Amino acid sequence: MRRQLAALFLFCIIDTLGFGILIPLVPYMADRFGTAPQFITPVLASYSLCQLIAAPWWGRLSDRYGRRPILMTSLAGACASYVLLGCARNIWWLLASRMLAGCMAGNIAAAFAYASDVSTPAKRAATLGLIGAAIGIGFTLGQPVGGLLAGKDAHSANFVLPAVVSACTSVVAILLVRFVLPESHTAEHRRALPDEPRRGSWRLLRERAGLAFLAAATLVVTYSQAILESIFAIFALHRYGFGPRAVGFLLLGVALPALLMQGGVVRVLAPRLGEARLASCGVLVYVAGLVALGTAATLAVTIIGLMLCGVGLGAYNPSAFALASKQSREHDRGAVLGAYVASASLARVLGPLTSGSIYALLGPAAPFLVGACVTLPAAWLVRRSPASASA
Repeated sequence: MRRQLAALFLFCIIDTLGFGILIPLVPYMADRFGTAPQFITPVLASYSLCQLIAAPWWGRLSDRYGRRPILMTSLAGACASYVLLGCARNIWWLLASRMLAGCMAGNIAAAFAYASDVSTPAKRAATLGLIGAAIGIGFTLGQPVGGLLAGKDAHSANFVLPAVVSACTSVVAILLVRFVLPESHTAEHRRALPDEPRRGSWRLLRERAGLAFLAAATLVVTYSQAILESIFAIFALHRYGFGPRAVGFLLLGVALPALLMQGGVVRVLAPRLGEARLASCGVLVYVAGLVALGTAATLAVTIIGLMLCGVGLGAYNPSAFALASKQSREHDRGAVLGAYVASASLARVLGPLTSGSIYALLGPAAPFLVGACVTLPAAWLVRRSPASASA
């Protein structure tokens, strides 16, 4: 198990490094093409819209054919999307690259399903927290690396080099899966499982109340997170005049605390508090961070708000994922986690679709304060979930 987790940990770092490199750059690319803020964020939403459609399908395929083929196929698609982004000459090319990347985004759900396969129920929250930490490391390193590769000036930033580096990370991740990562959901294991009819995401949510409450909580948490991620570069450009490099390092204020929480603190707190209580506390800290961002009068308060958001998300995400995994059985783990991830994908569609309009109509602080109001009920939803009774 340790060898498998070590290989999966390294895979998640490399995979999300390539994705993280491009996070602070896409808004600047769209701005260079002359796109208004209220139309930039829907470009970001296109990725999640396609992921929403594709994630449950990828999850069911991983249950049927194993985790490794899905990981390698989705990584190949991500590599192609990075190449397309590097070749982008207008907003339509950029949109096409984001849509292709979303359609092929089956790797995260498959990675979490793999981690669930090789962990015991008692250690599942800690294991998922470890994988979340690996993803956090990729994002943490990727965002400043993307900013450094692009340059500090928004008007002369180099967007081709970051895209090439991201494509190369996908190739390395494919080779890692092919030659190092063993299959966790083998053909023998799949044949030994009961042959039950496949259920779609909406049917799974209707049949399993605990999963539905958790999916709703993750929907609102991820909605505000998507608002933060999609609007922050525009906010920082207009409020402080910051370019890609500065934004990449500022976003460390979210990524680094989340990484520390998922990589170490959650492993200590989850057995003592329980996943449900830890997730609820994470929601409250995250909301406090959004309020700090929305009311910040100085850069220092903005940084404090980003750090609180990181701590809250770092506590919430692995705890909620562990609770969701308890709603699955061995034969449908990929499908259940695919349905759970689909709720986050829906939020990542709605967040960017609305953040630009909220910013343009109500002002720079409004996206963060609206996100805080929408997110607060998630603390109640997690505690209300039947899955939290045993957590």
